[in-house]
Amino acid sequence: MRTRTTAAAISGAALLLALVGCSSTPEPAAKASSSQPAGLTAKTAAAKLADATGVTTLGDPQDNTNSCSNKAAGKEPHANDCTALVTTDTVSIYEFDKSTVAATWVKGISKASTNADWRQVDRFVLAFGARDQALTSDERRDELEQALGSLVAKQ
Repeated sequence: MRTRTTAAAISGAALLLALVGCSSTPEPAAKASSSQPAGLTAKTAAAKLADATGVTTLGDPQDNTNSCSNKAAGKEPHANDCTALVTTDTVSIYEFDKSTVAATWVKGISKASTNADWRQVDRFVLAFGARDQALTSDERRDELEQALGSLVAKQ
């Protein structure tokens, strides 16, 4: 499990650097999370997605926010920072302050990797890039995406 977590952290950090570095216009640092909508978070989404798909857990949830957030890693905050990242054996759940930032991440990943499966649902992204996550069937991925869409709609 440590290998998956470490690999996810390293790839997330590399992605963040790529997204931050590829911006042609410097973006202001992200403001304090006071603008973050109340309600559904990556952590609560992991638990609710497990319940919605008929399982107890999505498998070994780990908080890996420091791999996608400069602020969480103790560095200068950036507008493209994630708010939270929960990595499980089934899926990684990225949470952002805005859907536009989530879209930026999905677009950046799609350009960087043709076999990446990242699915945006409003201000969240479901990613299936870690080794164990590659075993998640397309049907389960679709089910998780639809369940997250229902959860977001209830906010």
